[in-house]
Amino acid sequence: MTSEPEQQIGVGTQDAFQRLWTPHRMAYIQGENKPTGPGADDGCPFCSIPAKSDEDGLIVRRGEHVYAVLNLYPYNGGHLMTVPYRHVADYTDLTGPETSELAELTKQAMTALRTASGAQGFNIGMNQGSVAGAGIAAHLHQHIVPRWGGDTNFMPVVGHTRVLPQLLADTRKMLAEAWPAVA
Repeated sequence: MTSEPEQQIGVGTQDAFQRLWTPHRMAYIQGENKPTGPGADDGCPFCSIPAKSDEDGLIVRRGEHVYAVLNLYPYNGGHLMTVPYRHVADYTDLTGPETSELAELTKQAMTALRTASGAQGFNIGMNQGSVAGAGIAAHLHQHIVPRWGGDTNFMPVVGHTRVLPQLLADTRKMLAEAWPAVA
């Protein structure tokens, strides 16, 4: 569908680009709901999410030490994070059982994403500390980002916008249903 460019007097240089406005992202950009300090009681979202229902918290799977949750500001559809329940900032401070379960839930997340959405690859990792890019550095979390051939398009580059094909609530339900049974 094409349309004539809308002339916007006084708001920039007129061009042929259409605008896709994503005002909900401003909360992320401005740091709304970010912790006010390093402690668990300083507004840490990863500490408060487990108290919510799976649907309200976007939790896909709960383990004994770690849970899997959808990212509120995903890089791609199905972007999950594995998060220890315990408020811990550094990977080296995890206990053996926490480390094992973090790895196991990551493997299960990959299986669920392949089953539910045909993911062809993954970016998996964690940023340790704010200088390394951690948005919430006080509470360790590992990202599992599904990838598909051709999933990088012009929108993030030109429009600084990610296009997600599904609502997060629907993605959570789909992945929870596709999560592998644990023996």
